[in-house]
Amino acid sequence: MRFTKWNFLMLVLGSLIYVVDLIIDIWVSVNFFYKGQHIFGILTVSFVLIAAGVVQCFSFMWYKEDFQKTGQKGLNCSLLIHCFQGGIFTRYWFALRKGFCLAFQCSNSDDLSGGPSLTQDPMVTTPSKEELADPHQTVINEVADLSMLRLFEIYLEASPQLMIQLYDLMESDQVGFSQVAAIVISCCAISWSTVDYHIALRKSLPDKKLLSGLCPRLMYLFYKLLTFVSWILSASLLTLLNIHLSLILLFILWLSGIAWACKQQTTFCATKCMEILYRVVVGFILIFTFFNVKGENTKFPMSAYYFMRVLATVGSLVVFWFCTSPNENQNFFRVITIIIIVTLLLGILFLIVYYTSFHPSKSEEKKIFDEIDGTTPPRACRIRHFLMQ
Repeated sequence: MRFTKWNFLMLVLGSLIYVVDLIIDIWVSVNFFYKGQHIFGILTVSFVLIAAGVVQCFSFMWYKEDFQKTGQKGLNCSLLIHCFQGGIFTRYWFALRKGFCLAFQCSNSDDLSGGPSLTQDPMVTTPSKEELADPHQTVINEVADLSMLRLFEIYLEASPQLMIQLYDLMESDQVGFSQVAAIVISCCAISWSTVDYHIALRKSLPDKKLLSGLCPRLMYLFYKLLTFVSWILSASLLTLLNIHLSLILLFILWLSGIAWACKQQTTFCATKCMEILYRVVVGFILIFTFFNVKGENTKFPMSAYYFMRVLATVGSLVVFWFCTSPNENQNFFRVITIIIIVTLLLGILFLIVYYTSFHPSKSEEKKIFDEIDGTTPPRACRIRHFLMQ
């Protein structure tokens, strides 16, 4: 497993998307305040701050675990950087630095540490023997951590923001190009972050087959994008009809996701408090898309999840049209309804095609533990205990 130039370019693209997403968040919140929609503006800023706080918390705890394993000092400096929301930028900086070294310049593992100047930095953990033996896997694991943190942020922040933007769009009489563009960009960013996480997950686990090839990735992207679009639109329609009913439905789904994560007895975090926070985040993600939280057989839970998703979507449409009085915007809502039904059917179709024809087969995945040969298994990366698909 090597960190290639293509992987480095994707890492650069991910860092740029992260910066652009921050700019869009600021623009959306300022735009709400400018139009006098202070509640929407406050909610948007609140979701940004909550997501940032959660992500920085997990990032710091991972640095803390790494410092404890290596016996390295500098935890106070790391805490200060994360308090000023610099943890993700720091991770991107060092991942880009190491990744560039491996992809373009360095030829041996000694260069991974970046020389004395890099190892003396309190934000950089000293590489272990296993990491020095396989520097490419080390960088791949760091990229996987970044992808995981990005997945946390995109669902905690962008998904509720998207519902607010859709609610504002459906409620207003005028449809602006900037509104539509922001909504489309948000949907694509959420779906791409999900695909990027799935690719990074399999690349970071030596016993998993890679999601290689353009066609499998496109199938997975369309499956995630279309199912997400159908659900977010139907939830927005229900919110437009009755905001309290919508919040109750989403809250029930959130509690169901948390209960599912607790039932699976996840063991991602080292402390009980962080594990509880992790399950809360998992439950929130499960509101919008399916993930298997234990990496086990997904056939039954996925079937049950999307069966309930279809029922919830159809139920939302029935309630909306049954309780909505005719008005001048009825044609607009008919178009929205058609989009919801078409995207849901196509999303389920892409899901079936992907898992029947393109998903890496478990029977073909190699085992990393070979007791006969007596080889030492590589250090399991942190992402192994996270959401798997």
